This record gives sequence, structure tokens and C-alpha cells, in this order.
Amino acid sequence: MTTQPPYLVIAAELRRRVRVGELGPGDRLPSTRAITREWGVAMATATKALAVLRQEGLVRPEPGVGTVVVSPAKDGRGGGGAAAPLTREEIVAAALGLADAEGLHALTMRRVATRLGVSTMALYRHVPGKPELIRLMTDEACGEVPLGPVPAHWRTGLEQAARWLRDVYARHPWLAHAMASYTRPVATPNAMAYTEWVLRAMRGTPLTRTQKLHTHLTLFAYVQGLSMADDLEEQARQDSGISDGEWMEQNEPRFDAIQSAGSYPELASVTSEGGFGLDLRTLFEFGLGRTLDGIASLIDETSA
Repeated sequence: MTTQPPYLVIAAELRRRVRVGELGPGDRLPSTRAITREWGVAMATATKALAVLRQEGLVRPEPGVGTVVVSPAKDGRGGGGAAAPLTREEIVAAALGLADAEGLHALTMRRVATRLGVSTMALYRHVPGKPELIRLMTDEACGEVPLGPVPAHWRTGLEQAARWLRDVYARHPWLAHAMASYTRPVATPNAMAYTEWVLRAMRGTPLTRTQKLHTHLTLFAYVQGLSMADDLEEQARQDSGISDGEWMEQNEPRFDAIQSAGSYPELASVTSEGGFGLDLRTLFEFGLGRTLDGIASLIDETSA
């Protein structure tokens, strides 16, 4: 007798819950983390289980909510009855959900069409192609949460802007990759509104126009770099199915062997006492503070 892979077993159980009414249209399915706890599987297995149900059209990702059960009356375009006309907003929402769940590399027009239950060609009536779809997704992601009023002091403003951007990247990890180019920036109203907000925060400083723009891009690059690292770390966890602590435990003998020759005394001195665990959140706070300190020094020098 052939044993089904764990992700198919999980998908079958979630499918059963939907069919018997334990989960109704609009209800949220267990998150990948909840699935890992309930079934004792790796994050990658949980992701595959939800992907099966999405491909079947039984569920869909809902930005800011999670994976929810599809309502046949609204989303069953492939079934009987009159179908609601497809809109650009629906396409962008489906693409956002796909990218949030599986990364930008998984985003294709065909995959988005499958999620919506329409032909791929139907998407092109609203969006000319993937690059434009990513631009629309970027604008939607940047417009979800307003930045609010610009604070009176430049440092408070830049700190607020950095934390806002980090939160956006946390909700949409793919976005750090989509906005990676500096010489070819993504032209969207909401992304440009962020830049405008940051420049206004520095309006009362003596910095030149070039210094203000460079300050904005330096802070942007710092947040973006750590956010891309966050995304890569999460991908590594999903691909390997093990936690950061488990990975370090497995690889610790290799690091110890390299350092045993005594060739790296300074590195050993800062990592040996009480152990050393790198936390990207702590690193973000440290780096943000030092970046703002550097900008403060520049402003003080310019004022002199």
C-alpha cells in the first residue's frame, strides 16, 4: 500500500473540513505555523499543503488575513451561473497573495489566472504583463498603511519612515526584491509618496538637495538589505525544514574545527563567552541607531 506524502494528507483533512462545513466561505484556514504545530511537520510541508488547495481553487490568499475558503458565489468563475466580471483589483489581490505565500519567483500570469479560475488571456485584458503586475502590486503594498503626519524633528521622522518600511517588507517579503534597483526605481504613486514624506522630514535641516536624497537612499538601502536577509532566512527555514538553532547545532562542529587552529582570535573572543546568537531584530535596532547618529553628525557639520 502506497503512503501519501504528509502534505497531501494535510490537504485532504483541510479539504474535508471545508466540505463538511467546519470551515465555511470566508473562514480562515490554519496558518503554516499552526499546521506545523498541529501535524508536527516542517514549514515547507505546510506550505505545500496550502498550495494544493489553492491550485484546486478551494481557497485563496487574502492580503492581511491569510488563506481563506473561497465563496462559490463570488469566486467560482469556472462553475455554472453568471460570473462576476474580472477586475484589475482582483488580479492584484490574487498576485499579492501568491507572492506573499511563495515568493516573487513563483509569480506568473498563469498561476494568478489559476487562482482566479480564469484563463491566462483574461488577465491580459486588464494587465499587459508581469512587470506591470509587479508595479501594481508594489503600489498596493506601499499604500496599505499610511505614514501619518510628518514629525517636527528630522530624526523622529527618519526613524518612523525606517520602521514603516520595515513593516511593509515584513508583510510582503518579496517587495524588497521588487524594489531592489536604484537606477531604475519602481514608478508608483505610493512609493513616490514615501520618498516625498522622507524628504519633508528633512525639510528643516541644512542638508543640500543631494545630501537629502542620498540620506533617503542610504536609509532605504539599510532597511531593504536587512529585509532581504529576513526573506532569505525564511526561505532557508522552509527549504530545510529546520530552525536556525537546529541549523547552528548541526554546523557548530564545523565552525569549531575552523577556529580550533587559533587563526581567528578576535572572532573567537566575541562569540565564545556565553555563546552568540544573532537576532536580526537586534541588528536592525543597532544599525538604525548608528545610521541616524551618522546623519546627525553630518547635519551638525553642515550647521557649523
